[in-house]
Amino acid sequence: MFESLTDRLSGVFRKLGGRATLDAASVDAALDEVRLALLDADVNLRVVRSFVEKVRESCLGRDAEKRFTPAQQVVRAVHAELTALLGGEDKALDLSGPPPHIFMLVGLQGSGKTTSAGKLAWHLRDQGRKPYFVPADVYRPAAIEQLATLAASLDMPCYPSTPLMAPADIAVESLIAAKEAGCDVILLDTAGRLHIDEALMRELVEIKERVRPQEILFVADAMTGQDAVGVAEAFNDALDISGVLLTKMDGDARGGAALSIRFATGKSIKLVGVGEKISELEPFYPERMAGRILGMGDMLTLIEKAQTAIDREDAEDLERKFRKAEFNFEDFRTHMRGMKKLGSLENLLKLVPGMGEIRRRLDGVAPDREMAKFEAMINSMTKKERLKPSLIDQSRKRRIAAGSGVDVADVNRLIKQFGQMRLMMQRMAGGGGKMPKGVPGLGGRLPRLPTAPLPGGLEAGNLPVTGPVFAVSVEEQKKMRRKRKEERQRKKKNRR
Repeated sequence: MFESLTDRLSGVFRKLGGRATLDAASVDAALDEVRLALLDADVNLRVVRSFVEKVRESCLGRDAEKRFTPAQQVVRAVHAELTALLGGEDKALDLSGPPPHIFMLVGLQGSGKTTSAGKLAWHLRDQGRKPYFVPADVYRPAAIEQLATLAASLDMPCYPSTPLMAPADIAVESLIAAKEAGCDVILLDTAGRLHIDEALMRELVEIKERVRPQEILFVADAMTGQDAVGVAEAFNDALDISGVLLTKMDGDARGGAALSIRFATGKSIKLVGVGEKISELEPFYPERMAGRILGMGDMLTLIEKAQTAIDREDAEDLERKFRKAEFNFEDFRTHMRGMKKLGSLENLLKLVPGMGEIRRRLDGVAPDREMAKFEAMINSMTKKERLKPSLIDQSRKRRIAAGSGVDVADVNRLIKQFGQMRLMMQRMAGGGGKMPKGVPGLGGRLPRLPTAPLPGGLEAGNLPVTGPVFAVSVEEQKKMRRKRKEERQRKKKNRR
C-alpha cells in the first residue's frame, strides 16, 4: 500500500548519502521532497505541515546526533515522527473488566464492517475468547443473513435479529443471549451510514447509551484517502470512538488515510485488514509500520508469522537434511507449502530489511505464480524422482513437463534452481551461516550495510540492504520474547 511513498522517500535518502554534513539548506531541500511525497500519498495538508516542521526541528535542533551521516540523521528523524504520527505506542483492544465485552463496529457503507466482524471474531478466538455475533444492520438487504452465514462458517453463535427490530433493542437483547451462550465478547455490527445523516447518527448514540460498549471501533477503508479524515472526525465527535480498524491495507491506495486519521481524531489505529482471508487481520504497531514505509522492513512481524505458521519439528528436520545433503524435491515441496502459510512472497519481501531492490528486479514477475508452477512440476514427478532427483533424465523431464502443462525448459529451470538452493543452504548450514557470493536468478552480489552506527544503538551487521535499514536491537528481541511469554500465559489462563 505504501510502495509509492516508500520509493519516493528512499530516493530522498539516497540523495543525502553523498553529503558530509547536514546543513539547513540540504535539510530544506530534502524536506521539500518529503512534503511532495506525502502530498502525493494523499496525506492531509495539516498533517504534512506539522510533520515536516517537526522533522526539520529534529534534524537541526540541539538533539541532532552528529555521529550519524546526513542520510541517517534524516531517516532517524522521519522514523521517529512517522511513529508518533501513527500513534506512538501500541494500543491493544480493551478486554479488561468482567465479560461480556461489547465491541461496536461503526463506519460508512461499504467500508468492510461485516467482513471485519468475521476477521475480528477469528482474531479473538485465536486469543482464547468466545465471540458472539450481533447483526444490527436492519437497513441493507440481506445484511443480517450475511453475518449469520459468516458466523455459521466459523462455527460461532449469532443473535437471531430480524429487519423489523430496532437496532438499539437488538443490542440490548443480545446481552442476555450472549451470556446464555457462554460468550465473553459481543461483536455488534451496525449499519453503514453517512456522517451527515443526523437521524442515523442519533441511532448510534442511542445504542451506545443503552449498552455502553467497551470498544467503539471506526472501520475505515484505507483507500478513501483524505475523505476518511472528515468522516472519522464526525464519528469521533458523535460517539467518542475508542480506536480505528483499517481495511484493505493490501490494496493499491497511497496510504493517506492511515497517516491522517490518527492525527485528526487523536485515536489510535488498533487493527488492520491485510488481505481477503478471514485470518488476515493484524494488530497495528506504529513503529513497525513506520519501518515498512521507510523500507526498513519488519522483521518482528515476519518472525511472529513464522512462529505461528511453521512447525518447529519440520524446520529442525529440514535443517538436519540440509546439513547431511539429504534435501530433495519432497522437502522442497514441503518448504514451499510452509512458505504459503506465511502469505504471498511479495508481501513477505516487504517485511525483510533492504528487499526493495530485489522487489524492483522482480517487477513484472509473479513470485507466487512461479512457486505454483514449481509445485505443479514436483507433483508430476514420481515419489522415487522426488526422493532422488538425480534419476531425472531427458525422457523423464518430458513426461514431467507434459504432466504439469509446462515446457521442458521450465523443468530444467526448476532442477537448476533446486540445485543452487540446495548448495546455498548446505553452505549456510555447514559454513557458519555465510551466504554464497550470489543469489540465484538475481545476478551479482547484493550490497551490504555499512558498519557505521545506526540510530537506537543498533548494529548493522551483515544484512543485505539497498538503503538505510534498522536491524533488530537486543532490546527489541527481549521485548518480543516477553510479549510472546505474556501471550502464552494469557491463552493458558483463558483455557482454564
